[in-house]
This record gives sequence, C-alpha cells and structure tokens, in this order.
Amino acid sequence: MSNSNNRRNFLKLTGLAGLGVATGGFVSCSSTSGIIAPPNMGTSRFNMSGYAAPKIETVKIGFIGLGMRGPGAVKRMSYIDGVEIKALCDLRPKQAENAKKLLDGTKHNPKVYSGSEDAWKQMIDTEDLDLIYIATPWDLHVPMAVYGMNAGRHVAVEVPAAKTIDECWELVETSERTKMHCMMLENCCYDFFELLTLNMARQGYFGDIVHGEGAYIHDLVDLNFDKNGYEDMWRLKENIGRDGNLYATHGLGPICQIMNVNRGDQMDYLTSLSSADFSMHKRATKLAGEDPFFNEFKNANFRGNMNTTIIKTKNGRSMMMQHDVSSPRPYSRIHMVSGTEGFAQKYPEPAKISKGHSWLNEQDYKAVEEKYTPEIVKKVGDLAKRVGGHGGMDFIMDWRLIDCLRNGLPLDQDVYDAALWSAVTPLSEQSVANRSNSIDVPDFTRGHWKTNAPVDISLTGGGTTNVLLTD
Repeated sequence: MSNSNNRRNFLKLTGLAGLGVATGGFVSCSSTSGIIAPPNMGTSRFNMSGYAAPKIETVKIGFIGLGMRGPGAVKRMSYIDGVEIKALCDLRPKQAENAKKLLDGTKHNPKVYSGSEDAWKQMIDTEDLDLIYIATPWDLHVPMAVYGMNAGRHVAVEVPAAKTIDECWELVETSERTKMHCMMLENCCYDFFELLTLNMARQGYFGDIVHGEGAYIHDLVDLNFDKNGYEDMWRLKENIGRDGNLYATHGLGPICQIMNVNRGDQMDYLTSLSSADFSMHKRATKLAGEDPFFNEFKNANFRGNMNTTIIKTKNGRSMMMQHDVSSPRPYSRIHMVSGTEGFAQKYPEPAKISKGHSWLNEQDYKAVEEKYTPEIVKKVGDLAKRVGGHGGMDFIMDWRLIDCLRNGLPLDQDVYDAALWSAVTPLSEQSVANRSNSIDVPDFTRGHWKTNAPVDISLTGGGTTNVLLTD
C-alpha cells in the first residue's frame, strides 16, 4: 500500500479526516515556526517534468462533466484537427445529450454515458481513449484522474486538480508510476498578456524577477446562490467551513511559470491571512427568509471574504496571491511582474508595461508587444479569439495540449505544477487556522526542480496541428 493511502486510512480510522486541521494532510506543532507542512515523500519514481510521451496521431478524447465548463471544451476540441471525440459522460442524461448536440454537423459521433454515479468508470473501462478531460466538481477531480491514469490514459483536469496535500501526492505518485500525463487545465497561463510577459521574462526584459502578484477577484455571490447555477450548490458549499485561498491557481500559475517554479526555483514557505465574512452569511439569511430552500445555508459557517497569501521561494523571490469571490469589486487577476529592469501589470486594464520608472507610451508598448509576442499566439491567437473561451485562452490551452500529445512533446504544465499550485489552498487554510504562522511547502518534484528545464513555449518540434475553422 502506498504511503499516501496509509495516511488517508489513518485519517479515516482516527476520525481526523473531517477536521479542518487535517484537510491538508498532517500538521505538527513547533515551538519556533508554528505549523509544519507534511514532509516530502521519499524519492521520485520517475521525473515527469520534461517527459515526452509517445506520439499520438489522433487523440481520442472522453469528457467527464458537462455542466459549467465541459460543453465549451467539447465544442472547442471539435475545431482541432487530429482529435476524435469518442465519449461524453455526465451523471445527468440531459447534460450529456445537450453536449452531444453541440457536435451536430461535425465528424464526431461520441457515445454517451450517464445516469449512474459510476458511468465515468464504465466510459474509461470500455472506450479506447488517449485522453480523459475532467470538468466535474472539485471533490471528484483526483478519483477520476487517478482512475484514468491507472487505466493508461493521459488526463487533463480542471482547476484545482486536488483539494488536500494527500491528494496532491496521490496525483504525483500515480503519474510517475504510470508515466501518464496529468495536466491541470489552468487556462490563464494561456491568456495573451500572460504569454507575452512569460516570453518577455524568458528574453530577459524584466532582468532578474524579484516579485510577482496574482489574484482571483471575481464576485460570484449571485452565481453561487443561484439554484440553477452549480449542481447541488457545490461551489457555494466550498465556501462553508473553509478559510483560505480557495481558488489560487488562476493568478498563481502564470507567475510560477515566469519564476520557473518547479524548474529552477521552488516554493519554500507561505503565510496566509483572511478577513472575516461580511457578506455571504447576510445573503444566505436574506434568501432563507424568502425561500425555505436556503434554510440549510442561513446558519452555515461561511468564512473569510478576502484572503491574502504570501509565498517565499528557495531563490529568494516573493509572491502575493489574493482570493475574493464575495465582494462587489471589478474583476482582477492582478498579474504583476516586477524585476530589476522592468515591470508589467495587467489589471486594472488596460495592461501596462514599464522599463525604468515610467510606463511605456502607446507606440513603445506596441513595439514591445510585437517583439515579444510568442510563436504560439502568432500561430493560433487570431483563431482562438474567433473560437472563444474566455477571450481565446481556453482554445489556446486546448490546442497546445493536443499539439504536444500529437508531436510527442513535454506538456507546459505537468503533474508537479498541478500538485503544487493546488497545494497552496490547503496550506493557506492551515496558516489561516494558526494565526497566519508560516507553513513549509512540500517539494513535489523531490529535488528535480534544481535541474528541470524551464517551460518552453516555442513551437520547436510542434505547431503542426491545424484548426478546422472556416470563414
């Protein structure tokens, strides 16, 4: 039995699994540093960073979860050459059938699996698939991803990839053992300004990177309390009893890539602080007075509205990540990059870049944009904007994933990124619960970060996948 299973069984037997102190794995008290995160687990079976799986000429895909995110992914994949959409799965038959209708008039005629909580297992066991695309509620991400990898399928899983430290290690151990890719679908790494600043960092525009900031500032109160929004109100329930940075990866992923985290640098420790809840309980109480459906939420333990998490890296860099989904604020992911020679910040839009102490004027900004726009954007950027998906970044992400699989290239985001970026949430919860004491961050690469090559967003060896889009 694996170490992660041993730990999970111990938590179940002792009854600690349901306590907030255990949701991120074991913690232990220290007289000098408060809380210490779980130690690194043994040695790596196989280094998945930079791993190039065998080429797949036609990538056969099965989708699980066809609610909020899944249908858009199905439609986007239908525009990519070298793809066969073989299967669609959702617990609700209507959702699965509606997703299949999106493929009317295309070459795809997938089999539908639904009506059973184990329908997804039947799909994986029955169909000849290369890739499982998972867009289900968060609790199901790891069980489905692990099952898929154990069945010999690559997996792409929506954010966050995991909710606990144990789950993060389970993804790592399974991917290393099976040599199956596990990519977290962090679409914000493929937004246009984020790709631009990544290439600028690669080309030395910012000098030495000193500090980065990211966020998920997005007022979701109306959607989270919408009975017709997330199935069984699951997204609202994630905000009950959990206090930390619950959705870190949108702001975190792009900054980690710019700083070469997992590939030349590594997170060392973090500290996290949350405000009290000033809005969600009030909304629940108000709605319960109008509709008994909301009675279960009026006494719920809603936690902080605003969380700020600060991270230090092994090489001395710093990050600041914020989370707020319950305040009436303009949308922002911040995306700020500060170096010894340059600076960039996306929000509030329009994005700005500086060299020295002054913002670039419009002409100079356009010159920088023209010089540093990466090849992937030149290849599919305009097509991505036409297909859509958060302005096109969803399509760039999907296209890049398929192009890498078809050409046998390493993925831009591997299982260590999925684990580390997801781990910030349970680690932040531990810090908040312990008066913002610092928490050590596990090294999921188990030392390989020191020699892993940085993410290569060039199209060397790839870029051959066509887009099936007509005027």
